[in-house]
Amino acid sequence: MSRRALIVDDEPAVCRLIQSVLSSSGVDSLVLTKSADASAYLRDEKFDVVLLDFTMPAPSGPQLAQQARGSGYNQRTPIIMISDDQRPSAVSEGFSAGASFFLYKPIDVTRLQGLIRAARGAVEQEKRRFRRVQLRSEVRLTCEGTDMDCETVDLSLNGMLVNCPRTIAPGSPVRISLNIQGGGQPLLGSGVVARTVGDRQMGIQFNLLRADENGRLQELLLPLIIEG
Repeated sequence: MSRRALIVDDEPAVCRLIQSVLSSSGVDSLVLTKSADASAYLRDEKFDVVLLDFTMPAPSGPQLAQQARGSGYNQRTPIIMISDDQRPSAVSEGFSAGASFFLYKPIDVTRLQGLIRAARGAVEQEKRRFRRVQLRSEVRLTCEGTDMDCETVDLSLNGMLVNCPRTIAPGSPVRISLNIQGGGQPLLGSGVVARTVGDRQMGIQFNLLRADENGRLQELLLPLIIEG
């Protein structure tokens, strides 16, 4: 599977340098020089690694990192914060906002390559969380006291795509009762409607699964993910 990075820096020369290093490591990049354009991408798309300039017109790097950590897709994506501010308070602010690594300007290519290698293990682990497995299972969704009987199209450790009698508005919270293969008690949890596909399919993002329920889901899906 191809890897994809998001680079956000208001210095085009810095973006070109980072893009070149990532390309040599087999990572495709989306480059943005206006930080205001990044919020929608962080909300709506999944990236394998995100590189953010610390000091930019609002939203700043730390503000974008906070947005990423609050999104469904990039909550655990490795974030490399790029900064020419070496004050301890700046480092503390970056890590508090959700940065995984710090890289100082002027950029040391060898250091950047090392950070990309360090992030790779986290990237591969995150890929498994989002990798979809085609699997048909009955699932009941409950929203505002109303039950809806649906069927999964595919499942991942992060969510599912379901066929349903009708769709619910994106952002709506749902309770989930998922019948998993092998019988036993349904897997119970909660989630949110992440997207709709036409008027008969919805993407559901898992928000809360108890540790034991998450373990059951992993037990079901990981062998199929690894096999795939």
